[in-house]
Amino acid sequence: MAAQSGASIYLRAGWSLLAHDVFRHRVYFLEAHDAGRGLRGVLPLVQQRGLLGNFLTSVAFFNYGGALGDPEAQVALMNRARELARELKCSYLELRDVAVRAPDWDIRTDKVSMMLDLPESTDALAKQLGSKLRSQIKRAEREKVTVKQGGVELLDSFYPVFARTMRDLGTPVYPVKFFRAILERFPSDTLIVIIEHQDAPAAAGFLVFDGQTAEIPWAACLNEAKPLGMNMRLYWELLSASIARGSRRFDFGRSTVDSGTYRFKQQWGAKPLQLHWHRWERHAAAAGQPAKEGRFMKIATSVWQRLPLPVANLIGPRISPGLPW
Repeated sequence: MAAQSGASIYLRAGWSLLAHDVFRHRVYFLEAHDAGRGLRGVLPLVQQRGLLGNFLTSVAFFNYGGALGDPEAQVALMNRARELARELKCSYLELRDVAVRAPDWDIRTDKVSMMLDLPESTDALAKQLGSKLRSQIKRAEREKVTVKQGGVELLDSFYPVFARTMRDLGTPVYPVKFFRAILERFPSDTLIVIIEHQDAPAAAGFLVFDGQTAEIPWAACLNEAKPLGMNMRLYWELLSASIARGSRRFDFGRSTVDSGTYRFKQQWGAKPLQLHWHRWERHAAAAGQPAKEGRFMKIATSVWQRLPLPVANLIGPRISPGLPW
């Protein structure tokens, strides 16, 4: 099934099992079979209970999920997932697809993934980016930075930068054990890139490789390091590392159209890929945009940005597993 349209590394069982093994969430694996018991489709689901209630997601904590299989199997799996959500008394079910699988469902279209086609060499990439962007990347060279690449051995460099950046953005940080589990279970599919300045981490990125696509689910840069070009240098190194691995496409992650992060990714030449997140809600709400979540997140973000860093790092890992990332 890995070759089917909509296939994603996150639909493999091991990625959903992270939610159970690290956060103790319930995980369900739905399968569709033909009359001869041949497998026609799969749909992993994660049940979360947290500040926003009880809900099912395929796949929680990542950008891609949904039913995988032939069209008939996809619809059957989606309908069974909706029944399961009712049985579990969930407030909603969200299936994170990249295409419309069942047009009779409510579909969120407020997010896009930003995609960049990669050339075969970094020299070609430099030409593709243009002189203005190259000059921004070179700004960090005056600071004599050190670049490191690796796996779990760099987690202690990645996490403090990531945790501080998340606090500054008003977002509760994942616990470090979540990243450790990913790095230990999928060492050949992951890579950490660190930009050090004055012998301390200033920017950091976490790559996931899925076939010929490299995705950056998590990236961070200290605010004081951004004027020195550290964030631009980080993304150059992430793109270069992806080309070195043979990737032909770079996934900058999801954004809201015309947001600050959208424009940042757009300047690298990334193009939007519309996401279609199928959604069922127990109590009907405005189609396509979960208003309750939006109001809560806006208030929570403002409060979180004001927390002292030690407090944010203490509380964040305890509540983030229950939030609808």
